[in-house]
Amino acid sequence: MIVKRKIESFTTPKWLVFFADLGLLILSLLISYLFRFDFKVPSFEWDLLADVSYVVLSIYVTGFLLLKPYSGMIRYTGSKDLKRIFFTLLGISVTLYMANFLRYQFVDRLFVLPTSVIAIQFFIGLFLLIGMRMFARFLLFDLLIEQHVKSEVIIYGAGQAGNIAKRTIDRDAGSRYKIVAFVDDNPKKTGKRLEGVKIYHSSKIHKIVAKRGVKRLIIAIQRPDQHNRQQIIDFCIDHDIKVLTVPPVQKWINGELSFNQIKQLKIEDLLGRDPIVLGRTELGKFFDSKTVLVTGAAGSIGSEIVRQVLLNRPGKVILLDQAESPLYDLQNELLSEGYTNFEIVIGDVSSFTRMQRLFQLFKPSVVYHAAAYKHVPLMEDNPAEAIRVNIKGTRNLVNLSAEHLVERFVFISTDKAVNPTNVMGATKRVAEMYAQSFSGTCQTKFITTRFGNVLGSNGSVIPVFRRQIEKGGPITITHPDITRYFMTIPEAVSLVLEAALMGEGGEIFIFDMGKSVKILDLARKMLKLSGLEPGRDIEIKFTGLRPGEKLFEELLANEELTVPTHHPKIMIAKVRHIDKDTAIGYAGNLIQQIDSQNNELMVGLIKDIVPEYISKNSVFEKLDSPEQETSADDTGESPENNA
Repeated sequence: MIVKRKIESFTTPKWLVFFADLGLLILSLLISYLFRFDFKVPSFEWDLLADVSYVVLSIYVTGFLLLKPYSGMIRYTGSKDLKRIFFTLLGISVTLYMANFLRYQFVDRLFVLPTSVIAIQFFIGLFLLIGMRMFARFLLFDLLIEQHVKSEVIIYGAGQAGNIAKRTIDRDAGSRYKIVAFVDDNPKKTGKRLEGVKIYHSSKIHKIVAKRGVKRLIIAIQRPDQHNRQQIIDFCIDHDIKVLTVPPVQKWINGELSFNQIKQLKIEDLLGRDPIVLGRTELGKFFDSKTVLVTGAAGSIGSEIVRQVLLNRPGKVILLDQAESPLYDLQNELLSEGYTNFEIVIGDVSSFTRMQRLFQLFKPSVVYHAAAYKHVPLMEDNPAEAIRVNIKGTRNLVNLSAEHLVERFVFISTDKAVNPTNVMGATKRVAEMYAQSFSGTCQTKFITTRFGNVLGSNGSVIPVFRRQIEKGGPITITHPDITRYFMTIPEAVSLVLEAALMGEGGEIFIFDMGKSVKILDLARKMLKLSGLEPGRDIEIKFTGLRPGEKLFEELLANEELTVPTHHPKIMIAKVRHIDKDTAIGYAGNLIQQIDSQNNELMVGLIKDIVPEYISKNSVFEKLDSPEQETSADDTGESPENNA
């Protein structure tokens, strides 16, 4: 450890480099004389050199002081340092040529130095000064550091990003890594070398690890084969190899990769699938000059909607939320990125007068309604608030959108609205039904999008696990068999924007969520990525299902049908519709009961509206009929009432 610290902290003094350079340049001058006269220098040439030595030396010193070739740190010598040496020696040579000219023309018809000696000295001096730095860097610093400090690393990706990643690591002062191998999916690269390091096929990674005992791998491939990538990551996790990633090129600072941007792999990266490209190019035309309202704009989904809409150059985006601090942070973020075509509005969607004033003032053409109360256990304890925000808030926005001739209204729903087992999911289902009931009754097209959990969203299990790991555990999971669907926030928002384009009104768009993920497996992988062993370093505890929580989420009720769209991974759900007057009556009756604060009464009314709503692990189970409970237990699901 003492050796490590000494090696890491040692810096060659500038004065020492100055005198070393000066000595090497004087040596190069003497060698140049030997070369010029075939190693038989006449004595009078040495006498002439001695007479002008003070002039030559003063030119050397002046050149060094002006251009400072000695100022760079030798152990991190790079191209800029080499350029500085080149131009210093070039400047000294030109100055000597000029001195020759002046002396010959105006003094005594002699040269300060023979012209051929000046030319030879330039090349020998360049070789000696650069060679000294390379010797110090590679033979002294690098060998010592590799022996005492550096960890051996594999880079996955032998393309441009992998090459740049290696160079970044090699030149960075804080790097503790030595690249010992590249692995790549392309068999044509196998056996070749990149920056002097051999390239292996990705299928051979186990042999490299077994031979060298590598403990780190850096993913530096911009468009990997997802299957191969996942296999490599799984291998690394199983063998306690720390995985790091290089960010996409568009996130590099000023087009250059920084060592600090090479980060530890996150669990979100493991859950990512092949990106779903929606292939629409009309977004720019659609948003051109339009005013777009985004409710819940400070949330994870809402803020991403704002970002993606702004990329398509709308007329103005209205950011509505009641969360003051997150909205303020988002405002600062957008301003720092140069956006000015947006307006911040603090407000509660359940306040009709506030929403009415907003519509009158800004006259939005498109509304994305993402504001909602969504935490299942909290809403199970506070049904009145779930009704106030999720149902009353949606009613206010739907009514005002219809009244003000909004072009399109996109409602952000959830998979928990399918065969709901909790208050939150049931209120979202009522809101879906209300929005759908207005389709065809006015100019506005009402569209719903329904998807599962989004990675990194507020309340997602991943940030919770991350905080628990940072605190040393335990990790708490409600049930060993619980599973969830996951998607990235950009994917979710892409669906939302696509829905605004392709929807004709009344549809519920279903997104291909891929395979469901077992939460226990998720927790174990997160621990492995953190270098921890489940059960040894951190305990995993099972706490029991929370009120209203399902073991398995669904995207479609079991009697719902789907029809395809132009995109193979986007479907339209066929669900039961209710007419507008009935929906208005249902919603109005529920909203009237908010002030009563009678939870059983309100939840009972919701169950009348949504017959497939059967409570699970909740105090409201007593409101379900025995026939419903038996049906749910027999099938594992609750039937959708399509009557």
